[in-house]
Amino acid sequence: MISVSEALALVDQHTQTLSVEMIPLDLAMGSTLGADISAPISLPSFRQSSMDGYAFIHDGQHELMLIGESKAGDFQNILIQKGEVVRIFTGALVPDQADTVVMQEHIEKTDSGIRILKMPPKNSNVRAIGEQIQAGDLALKAGTRINVPIIGFLGGFGLKEIPVIRKPSVSILVTGNEIQSGQQELEAGKIFESNSLMLKLALESMGVVVKQVLTASDNQEETRKAIETGLDSDVLIISGGISVGDYDFVKEALEKNEVKEVFYKVNQKPGKPFWFGKKDQKYVFALPGNPASTLMCFLVYVAPAIQKMHSGMPISLALQQGTLGTTIQNNFGKTLFLLAKEENGSIELLPKQASSMLISFSQSNAILVFPAELEELKAGETIHYFPINRS
Repeated sequence: MISVSEALALVDQHTQTLSVEMIPLDLAMGSTLGADISAPISLPSFRQSSMDGYAFIHDGQHELMLIGESKAGDFQNILIQKGEVVRIFTGALVPDQADTVVMQEHIEKTDSGIRILKMPPKNSNVRAIGEQIQAGDLALKAGTRINVPIIGFLGGFGLKEIPVIRKPSVSILVTGNEIQSGQQELEAGKIFESNSLMLKLALESMGVVVKQVLTASDNQEETRKAIETGLDSDVLIISGGISVGDYDFVKEALEKNEVKEVFYKVNQKPGKPFWFGKKDQKYVFALPGNPASTLMCFLVYVAPAIQKMHSGMPISLALQQGTLGTTIQNNFGKTLFLLAKEENGSIELLPKQASSMLISFSQSNAILVFPAELEELKAGETIHYFPINRS
C-alpha cells in the first residue's frame, strides 16, 4: 500500500499529454492550444476611426469643408487635403492623408461643412495599423487555455481552425449484481445505480464527452469482456469490483486483458482499494464502488490525470490554506479526505463522512486533507484543503 503523495506522483509520471489535432474555432472552448499561433495579419489591418466623428489633416484650421463620408465596411479611400473633412464612423477606414478624427460632439455643422469647437491633439482617435498586434508577431503560446476572449481574438484573424491538444475518449464501466436502473421500481436487495451518471456529468463539466457507459454483473467473464470493450477508449474508469471480496473480479479481469498494474491500494480514507494501470497508451482507473469513495478518487486522481492529458499541466491538488474551526482526530493512520464547508478561509467539517454517503458531498464546497502522520488537528490551526462544487 502506498501513500497519497506516492500515488499522485505515479499517476503524474505515467500520464502523457495526448496528440495535437486541428478543430474548428467554434468548438475550441475549454481546449488547450497545441502550438504557438502567430498573427497572420495585423490587427487592425487598416487605419480605423475609434469613434464617430470627422477625419481631417491637423493644421490648426477650425472651419473645414465636408467632401465625403466613410462608413464601416467601405473600401473607398477618399483623397483629402488641408481644409477638408470626411464624415467618419467607428471602425471605418481613415483616409491616407488624414491624421486626426474629431468626435462629433465637439463640432457644429456649417453650410459647407463643420466648425471644430474643441480641437483634439494631432493623431487623436485613429487606430494605427497593427495597434493591437503586428502580422507575424506571437499571438498566443502553446499551452494557453481557450476561453471566450481568446476565441474572439483568434476569430479576428479570420482563423477557422486551430491546433489543440486532443481531449481523451472515456468509457465508464459500473459493476455489481446489486445495481439496477432508476427506470424500474426498486427491487428488494438492490440499489439504484448513480455512479455512472455522476462520473459522466463530472467529465462533461471538464469538456470531456463519455464514449460509452458499460455495466457488468459480478461475473468474471462478463467483467473481462466489458473491460475489453472499454479499452477502445483512451481512458477506462471502473466503479466497483476492485476490492478483495469473493465476487470482486475486476483486478483479475484487468490482468486477463493485459492491463499492467502501476499500483493498487492507497493509504487513504475513503477510497483505499484504488487501482491504476496502463495498457500501451490506454489508462485504467478502478475505483471503489461506494459512491463517496468513487467520487473522491475521481476528484483526487482521475480528474487531474484527464486534465493533464489535454492540457499538459502536471498533476496537482492545488491545495489552499484555511483555518480549522473544530479539533478533530485521526485514529486510522491514513490520509483522510474530509468533506467540509469553507467560508472566508474558515473550515467546518460536515457530518456523515461515510464512503457510502453522498449527502455531505452534496453540501460541501471543500475537501480537507488530514495527513496520515498526524493524529490530531486542533481548532485554530492552519490546514490544507482543495475547493469543490464551486460555481
